Amino acid sequence: MSRRRTLGTKKKIALLVGAATMAGGGAFVMANASNAAQTTEDARTKAAQDSGVCQGLATALGNNQRFIAGQRTDPDAQSQARIENREAVVAEIERKQAASGCAVGESAQDSQTAQPPQTAQPPQAEQEAGQDAGAPADDQAGEQVCAGSTVTLSGEGGAPAASSNQFPVGTRLRVTNLDNDRSTTVEVNSVSGSCALLNNAAFEQVREEGRFLIRRALIEKVG
Repeated sequence: MSRRRTLGTKKKIALLVGAATMAGGGAFVMANASNAAQTTEDARTKAAQDSGVCQGLATALGNNQRFIAGQRTDPDAQSQARIENREAVVAEIERKQAASGCAVGESAQDSQTAQPPQTAQPPQAEQEAGQDAGAPADDQAGEQVCAGSTVTLSGEGGAPAASSNQFPVGTRLRVTNLDNDRSTTVEVNSVSGSCALLNNAAFEQVREEGRFLIRRALIEKVG
């Protein structure tokens, strides 16, 4: 009787040890899977940051937030409609931040000194760039403005256009992305917190794939 009880106890201990080992192995596999998922997420976030996606979205968000604040500080009859429109843009930018692995709600000031002044392109190069971007050729000489400014998008739809904190509605601006030599000429149709803030359609004409910020931009007032 004593021997059978002793063997029974040893078997129970062996079973418990085996169960604990299997549980530990399962926990190890789960931990590895969790670590792998986190590593993938970290890599995605770093790639977005390195490509300028996060900075571009943060700049666009800051521009729209400043515009909303300005409309609330000095409202007019159309301010509420403008605010509602920009709030929808803010929500879309935050959605893009989440999808890109960026910090949701992070905003940045639009830098006016981050880049050195750029040298204007030869007229022929500008004309070819405008044609490549799908914009009409513009032979008019442009006056370089806002030297060193970066350019991003407002998130607004509609035909190609721009908004600005320096130029009145109706002003024509030519924006050239010096990293791919693509240009677009658009009219200012509203106020923003930047020298030149392109809407979605205009930004698509000059953007680099996967980027939401033009670091090396040439901005010219034409006409």
